[in-house]
Order: sequence, then structure tokens, then C-alpha cells
Amino acid sequence: MPLNNTTGGLNPYAVEHGFKLGARLVWMPTFSAANHIRHSHRRQFLPTKDQMLPPRALTVVDDRGTLLDEVKVILDQIAQYDAILSAGHLHISEIWPLFAEAKTRGVKRLLVNHPTFLIGCGPADMKELAGMGAYLEHSCCMWAGVQGKNYTAESLNQVIKAGGVDSTIIGSDLGQVGNPTPVEGFRHVIGMCIELGYSDDDIRKMISLNASRLVGLDEPARRRSVAE
Repeated sequence: MPLNNTTGGLNPYAVEHGFKLGARLVWMPTFSAANHIRHSHRRQFLPTKDQMLPPRALTVVDDRGTLLDEVKVILDQIAQYDAILSAGHLHISEIWPLFAEAKTRGVKRLLVNHPTFLIGCGPADMKELAGMGAYLEHSCCMWAGVQGKNYTAESLNQVIKAGGVDSTIIGSDLGQVGNPTPVEGFRHVIGMCIELGYSDDDIRKMISLNASRLVGLDEPARRRSVAE
């Protein structure tokens, strides 16, 4: 459930409705994030076929860097449902107060999407985020897609080392026109991991088990609840 303009932005009512329908993950703004829009000021990032309304740039903090009250309400909702809080496309400077407040309010499942793309994380940031208990998701499209020429095997190794295998999730973010399929992308990045010397167990954690743990699929009670 991404909190973009299309769902009313930072909208606790949409969050409540989503949870009642079975949602398990809340993304802070992605395409509507002020950070995303700043990066897209020269061209529309992921353009649409038809012209859309101009986006309203969203942030989770006020002019003083203080977390907005409506965001605190949403954090309480996420904690209540033991759901996942994703930082979306917020800048790292917004993620720090967001995650700090989230932890004080009982949110246990934290996710940072592609921390080195748009988000502005360096190795020290990723290490600290992992230390907070956050999972760091890196997208196959960075190494296997049209941007692959800009990302090397060594850069993949650096981001894995920064957060550690146990806190790293390798996701897809593929399937767009001009990009490989998710299966092709995973095959390519898994091959890079093998060449870098990561064990089968390490790779399985990063492409499967860590994400399962984040969602709670490794918890029998959670599985029963979903089945019901």
C-alpha cells in the first residue's frame, strides 16, 4: 500500500482500509515523494502513456525536520497490525526521524528500498540502518536492467558488505519495457553473487529467506492467520 497522491498521500484512512483488506506492507511516498520529484525535475521518472495531473510533492517532516502528526498516526497503525514500514522513496535525511519514531511506537519490521538509488545512502548509513533492524532491499534492475552498465559486481559486493547478508534483500524491480524479465534479472544477479564468492546459503537468504522473515512467512501463527 503506497502512500502516494493516488491514495490521498499520508492518509491514515487509506492505511486503515488497506489493513482491513489484508495489507501487510505500507510504503511511505514513492513516486509522489518530494525526494523522487526532485530527482525527476528534468524528465518524468517512469513516464506514463497519458498525461497525469502534476504531482504534489510529499514529505514526512515539516520545515524543522519534525515528523508530521499524521505520520505518527500511521506508525501506530503499522505497529498495531505488526506490518512492514517501507521508507519508499524518501531521502535518508527523512528516514532517520521516521525510523527512530517508528521504533519508539513499536514498529518491528523496517525496510529501505534501493538505498543507493534515489535515497542517498552511503555504506555507513546502510550499516547503521541494518543495526537498527532494517532490511535493505537492492533491486536487480540496477545491475541487470538498462542501468546495468553503471553498476559493477564490485558495487553489488559493497552494498551487501555494508548491510550484511542477514539484512540484505535482493528484489527484482524489473519487467518494464526495454528491461529483462524478473527471472532473467535474478539469474544475472545471482550469477554475479556466485562469482563474488557468496555461498548458496548466503544467496538463498538474500533472494528468499530474508524477505520471508520480514513478511513473517517463517512464523506459523502468521501463516495460519493469513490462511484464515
